[in-house]
Amino acid sequence: MTGTVTMDWDVFLDDGILKEKSFRQKIESIDWISYKGKNVVIKGCSTAHVPTWAYMMITAHLAPHTRHILFGEPRRAVSIYKQ
Repeated sequence: MTGTVTMDWDVFLDDGILKEKSFRQKIESIDWISYKGKNVVIKGCSTAHVPTWAYMMITAHLAPHTRHILFGEPRRAVSIYKQ
């Protein structure tokens, strides 16, 4: 998909683990407006276990700004939100 940005979970991990307090701080520091009008793929595979609530929080922050949110790998992504 052309013009697609991939969001990788590794940037949210601390020593390979997703820690809630740190994760919440990191998502609050992201400039979500930079995703305005873009297609975003939330990468499905990670080296760590990613709980469902983390996907929901990312999606909730992205939805007001993006055109399309997908989950998985760019070539086989599943649409989870479309404006």
